[in-house]
This record gives sequence, C-alpha cells and structure tokens, in this order.
Amino acid sequence: MVRNLMVIGTASHVGKSIIVTALCRLLSEKYRVAPFKAQNMSLNSWITKDGREMGIAQAIQAKAAGVEPTADMNPVLLKPKGEHMSQVIILGKPCADKEAGDYYDSIDDMMSVVGEAYKRLSSVHDVIVIEGAGGAAEINLYHRDIVNIGTARLVKPHIILVGDIERGGVFASIYGTLELLPVDVRSLVCGIIINKFRGDIKLLEPGIKQLEELTGLPVIGVVPVTDMNIPSEDSVSIQDKILNTQAVRIAVVRFPHISNFTDFEPLEREAMVHYVEPRGELGEPDAIILPGTKNTIDDLKELKSKGMDREIIFLARKGTPVIGICGGYQMLGTAITDSGIEGTGGAVSVSGLGLLEVSTLFGEYGKKTKQVEKTITADRGILGSITGEKVKGYEIHMGETESCNYAFGDDGCLNSDGLVIGTYLHGLFDNENVRRSFLGYLFRRRGLTYNHKKRDEYEGMDELAGFIETHVNMKLIHGLLEGQ
Repeated sequence: MVRNLMVIGTASHVGKSIIVTALCRLLSEKYRVAPFKAQNMSLNSWITKDGREMGIAQAIQAKAAGVEPTADMNPVLLKPKGEHMSQVIILGKPCADKEAGDYYDSIDDMMSVVGEAYKRLSSVHDVIVIEGAGGAAEINLYHRDIVNIGTARLVKPHIILVGDIERGGVFASIYGTLELLPVDVRSLVCGIIINKFRGDIKLLEPGIKQLEELTGLPVIGVVPVTDMNIPSEDSVSIQDKILNTQAVRIAVVRFPHISNFTDFEPLEREAMVHYVEPRGELGEPDAIILPGTKNTIDDLKELKSKGMDREIIFLARKGTPVIGICGGYQMLGTAITDSGIEGTGGAVSVSGLGLLEVSTLFGEYGKKTKQVEKTITADRGILGSITGEKVKGYEIHMGETESCNYAFGDDGCLNSDGLVIGTYLHGLFDNENVRRSFLGYLFRRRGLTYNHKKRDEYEGMDELAGFIETHVNMKLIHGLLEGQ
C-alpha cells in the first residue's frame, strides 16, 4: 500500500519545494518515490519526454527521486497571463485561458483529474511526497482548494508544516495556521519544520518548547539559511538571489511575465547574473539575455514604453552579445503578429527590436511542447568554437517564427557576426559545451582567464539532501512511513 507524506506551509516561499526535493532524494534510498503537487501556479515549467508541460519544481523533485518526470506529478498547472487570466494546463496540455472565477466553477472536474493522476502514481510507487501550495490556512478558499485541503482529504497523508522564520512571526504563523486548519486536516499534521534560521539555536529553544506545548506537535527540524544549487520554482525567488562577485556581468531582462528564468541559473556560479526590470538601467554588461515570457507582446510593449529597447539595440550595435530565448527570441526579430490569442490587447502587429531577420506569427492557440536534440550550426561569434556539436533542450512556445540563418539545426537565428542569437531552446545553458563557449567568449573579451567548472546535475541534490538530513529528524519521518 502506498505511503503518503505531505509538506504544507504557513505561506508562499517558505521552502516547501526545496524540502520536498530533499525528502524525495533521501527517501529514494529505500523506497520507490514520486513527487506530487495537485495544482501549481508558475511560469517556470518543464517538458516531459512525451511532450507534456509540468511545473519545473516537480520535474526537479522527480529527478531527485531518480524517476522520470510525468504530468501526473503536477496534473494542473496555471500559467498567469495578467488581467486575472491564466492559461490552464491539464495533464500537460493547454486547455484554455480562464479568469479565476471561471476556473473555480470547474473545481469538481479539476479534483477528478487530480484523483486519477494520484491513483496512477500510487499504483507504481511506494511513497508519494506531496507538496502543498501557498499558505495552507486560506480559509476563504477551503471549499475550492484542491492542492492543500482537497489533496489532504483525498489521500489522508502524514503532514509536515513548514514556517519561515526569516519573515518574522514564525511562532504565530505556525500556531495560527494549525488553529485555522479544518479539524480533520489538522489531525493529520505530525510535525513542524522551522526554515531559514539564522543565529544561535539556543536562543530559539525556549520558543520551540512553548510551541510544542501549545500545539502538541514536535518541531522535527530547524533548517538554517543556505544557498543551494537547485532550480527556482517561480519568480518570487529572483528577489532572494545573491549576486556572484565574478568579473563578468550578464544582464537578464526581468519582464513582468518572465518565464523559465531557471534557464540562466547554471550561469550564476561562474558569472554575475543580474536581473534588470524594464524601468531599470542595463549599464555596460558583458552580455544581455532576453528570457522567455508568458506574454511576448505585452512585455515587448513594456520594454518599449520604458525605453529599454533602445538601450538594448544601442549596446548590441556596439558589439555587446545578446541572446534571446523563446519570447526573448521573438522580440529580437523584425515583427510579431498576434491574431488575438497571445497578448491581452486582442489582434495586433508590433515591430520587434530588429536585431535578427526573423518574424513571428501567433496564428492559433496550440502550443509546441517537446524535448529536442539539435546540432549547433552557428559558425561564428559566441558559439563558433563548438559548431557541429550537439545540444539538448526543450521547447515550450506558442507562435511560429520564420528564420533562415539557423543557430541550432532548424531552430533559432544568429546575426552576421554571431553575437546576437535567438532560439526556442530552454535549458540551453544546462549544456556544458554551450556554457563553456559562451562564458569563455565573455571572459576572453575582458582579457580574463576562464576556468570552466563542470556541473553534475545531481551534485546539488545530494548536497541538499545531506544538509536537510543533518537538520531534520529523518528517523521520525521514516517511523511515520512505517507506521511506528
């Protein structure tokens, strides 16, 4: 019989995803483990082998568990588009754009989808590690909450409650959350974790003792603040990023609807990756990256309204390398035409930055989602040293882009000197050869020596698992799963 462990939080961004990732890694040493999050709201997504879209956090958790990510692990994904509208993705396929009210009208259907996905996972795994969403005690949403209350009632898991002490008021938030949970769900809570602790643990111990007396629950872990090499779940994480003091600086434009900024996290260990909002100033970076966005046209308009488009064009013409991925690639072209399905302003045609000879048409609602392997055809500039080598990634995009000067097989485009490159390939910098060529080029332009650092995709997961094991009572968790 499958065993269930659920991690809920007192609020968003308290560390649920990172703790679930660690638990998946640790428990996979003994069990066949799968992660599960009934509903996710995020613009950072991943494409499975069968071309389905899911939240990137659950994909990372699956990898930590040593299993292949599937859409069943995140059966409902909401991708915000603005104007109270989100794209609803069911079992990895786009269903419709819906306003919040319309979405909640179909909550029974969503719960049915969740139940079937969970059933399929539970039939082939020993342990399901479930992640809640946001704050678990949203009392105004209990009647339509499928991810916290709904899932808890569906599978009746052992529940761990996580609070973030860095925000302040951790004891009140933990106690208040427990008191506000429905009685049947509160009875499932078996332990408390206090996350993001700084300072002397002895000063915290009197509070822990009182909290345990008040709640009747053990504090099973106090986890210190740490900086782990694990992809971020959503854009809230950007504000917490610590700038590397490396000499090479890469400016990433932080669009209002930025998506899949995890594409650039592999660069953060070796360069200063700085996220700049359209109203900010780029300065004189060594390279500029235009990331993916859920609303290409809306974010392009924002870029132009703040004047950053002119700044990017000026720097590109001076020789500053510019890379655009997905929506950023579309912006680099000469024109984007929307038939009324991409942005929030209806049918429209807008001019791009004109740095690449490509044009994009949003003609139908369908989305291209697939994992790909391409051959690098860029033969100059940034990627000239690795022409002919292979690169892996995944595509998640609406719209079709016409190009002729391809950068990766039949994908993307590059300009005459190879310093402006556009592509639909997410995960580009996970490829060691691309990362080495790109950063090596930037370092050489500065007259610096580049010492390439190889990355093992499981290195950060093992480090995280060891860290959590040190600070959380895993013996108690194993006891819960074994019914002791």
